[in-house]
Order: sequence, then structure tokens, then C-alpha cells
Amino acid sequence: MLSAEHIVQILASGLLTGLIYALIAVGLSLIFGLMDVVNFAHGEFLMLAMYAMFGLVLATALDPILMVPIVTALLFVFGALAYLGIVRHAMRVKANIGMVQVFATFGLAIVIRGIAQLLFTPDYRSIQASWLGGKTVNLGGVFLPLPQLVGGLVSVAAFVGLWLLITRTDFGKALEATREDAGAVALVGIDKNRVFTLGWGLGAALVGLAGSILAIFYYIHPDVGGPFALTAYVVVALGGFGSVFGALFAGVIVGLVEAVTATLLPPALKSVGIYAVYMAVVFFRPRGLFGNL
Repeated sequence: MLSAEHIVQILASGLLTGLIYALIAVGLSLIFGLMDVVNFAHGEFLMLAMYAMFGLVLATALDPILMVPIVTALLFVFGALAYLGIVRHAMRVKANIGMVQVFATFGLAIVIRGIAQLLFTPDYRSIQASWLGGKTVNLGGVFLPLPQLVGGLVSVAAFVGLWLLITRTDFGKALEATREDAGAVALVGIDKNRVFTLGWGLGAALVGLAGSILAIFYYIHPDVGGPFALTAYVVVALGGFGSVFGALFAGVIVGLVEAVTATLLPPALKSVGIYAVYMAVVFFRPRGLFGNL
């Protein structure tokens, strides 16, 4: 029989994990809502951010927390270049455009992963020392690892910043207009390609932010992005394809479901609950909780 303290501990851990899942997934949802393109290299973007954090810490000997803005900026540039160099051209094809977009981003994922395996080998790596590492916070008898707690707070702050960006800036208004009707925005002087470029940069920056936080307390290797990407797809489907803030609520739900499942079932089966939720969404509410499909 689980005690009340144990239940609260499980739910708190699931909440923090869910907030990180939401931060990983929101960039994927943003890009889909903007362009109807699923970025199958999303997990590899996360992996690149984690390796970038690892490399910067080795090169500078500074604490990883100080490197978070740099990694986020690097991923913004990488995302924008990925759009300009690959996705933009895939969107210009005249036939089978959907399949071309799928294979373009899937091919990008294979290339990134292959280069990572060549340069870094499949060995697991980790950041050995940080200001947050090995510390816990006691909140009324609930013990939370400090890196995950900071990660959850960063996720909340990122969503607040994203809301302000979308609702209070000209770029945010242009982004929303392009999401609503990409074909009509040119009539009011909005450069669709510029919005797409910045949108891909923003989506990559968000997953870069998540990856830079994950690198503080999670092992780094070339295949690390795969499981997180699968979870991100579930989060996007649950929250609603293209719903940025649906990703926040869905991420929390997925994190809580995973935590409860890991308590009731063997740890190796902790993903069963997540994919059960995904199947329920597919059958009973295919547009997700906040989607418009």
C-alpha cells in the first residue's frame, strides 16, 4: 500500500519529467503548426544540443548552466540553416511533397546520427560536475533532484516567454498569421520564407534548451534522441498537432502517466502507459486535446 507521501513524491517527479517532455515537444509542434511538416530529425537536434553542451563544458571548464544560452543560440542557427538548406527545397517539389518532406528530415536524422557516431563513437558520456549535480531539494518532505527541478522551472519560463513572443511581438503576430494561412500572408507584406526560417530556428532553439538541461543529468550518446523523440510525438498527438500550448499540458500528462506506470509495473515497462494513452488518443480523439485537425 502506497503512503500519501509516496504518492505525492511520484506525482511531483512525474510533473518535473512532464515539463521537460513538454519543452522537448513544443518545437516539434510549433514547426508542424507552422508548415504541416513533421521534423523526423527532432531527436537528433536534441542529441546535438547535448553534445554541444558537453563540448563547451570540456572546452571552457565553466559550469553547464552558464552554457545553456550559448547552446540554445547554436541550435537556433542550426535549425534555421536546416530549413534554408534542406526543408525549403523539399517544399518546392511538384509531386509527392509530403513524402519528400518526410524523407528529407528522416535523411537529415540519419546523417546527423552517423556523423555523431563517427566523431564521438557510441560511448556513453556525461558531464561530471555542475553546480546542480548530486543535489536534492526537500519541499515539505518531497525530495526532488535539483537538476530536474531547475529543468522544470526553465520549461515553465520558456513557455511563458513563448506566450509573450506570440502575443506581444510583431514576429509572433506574423507567426500566427502564417500558421492560419501561409498563402495569404504575402498579401499583407509578410515574407513567408523569413517566418519559416525563424520558425525553424525557434523550434530548434527550444529543443536545444531542453537538450542543454538534459545534458546536466542524463547520459549523452548518439542514439539518445530516439526515445525522447518518440515521447515527443506522443505529446504532440495528445496535445493536438500544431497546438503549442497543448504540448505543455500533454507533456505534463505524459510525465504523470509514466511515473504512475513505473510504480505499478516493472521499470522496463514504464512506457506502456504512455503508448496506451497515445492509442486512446488515436482512436477517440485523433485531433488531440487542443488540436484543430
